[in-house]
Amino acid sequence: MFSSTSPILNVHGETTDTVVFFLNDFIKDNVKLGNEYIGIIHGRSSNILRNRIHELLKKNKQVDSFKLNIWNPGMTIVKLKIDKNQ
Repeated sequence: MFSSTSPILNVHGETTDTVVFFLNDFIKDNVKLGNEYIGIIHGRSSNILRNRIHELLKKNKQVDSFKLNIWNPGMTIVKLKIDKNQ
């Protein structure tokens, strides 16, 4: 479950091109660390970053599911596919 201690990546203010690298590296690192839930802060102004991030998350095989944070629509909560037998 996502909590206040879950890792968070803040890409608010970044470009859609740079967010690709930050997001992929962040996901890989957290899968290696065994973190099941992560947060991505993208902001909520024009939804350009949000749409790009959601597009990338849909294609990423290490992502189990994702949804907007109901208390903060400028953040997406991501559930990663973690092998709990490691």
